[in-house]
Amino acid sequence: MAQTLLRPEQVDDLVAQYREGATLVELASRFGVNRRTVAMHLTRREVTIRRGRFDPARIHEAADLYLSGLTLVEVGVKVGVGPQAVRQALASHGVVIRPGGRRGSSITASAAVGG
Repeated sequence: MAQTLLRPEQVDDLVAQYREGATLVELASRFGVNRRTVAMHLTRREVTIRRGRFDPARIHEAADLYLSGLTLVEVGVKVGVGPQAVRQALASHGVVIRPGGRRGSSITASAAVGG
């Protein structure tokens, strides 16, 4: 992956957006950097990192996306949380997590999450 350097004014904007409620994943996508890079900039600016929260109302959407073949990272980008939060939410609702790579499924999200 190519390294993207943010100018000081971009970091100012990143910090402001984070303080307004944007997630690490959203900011990483907006600024074209890794979420860890976002966290590093926030830490350097002495901003406390929030723990990602998965909105339970989006479990069916996340399950549909994952079962259609998207990766945990891709689902996380679409629902605004990190891949571990997606993994935990899906697994806690009975969705079987693939060992890796893209694999489709014929199971519907409602069947997978008991709906």
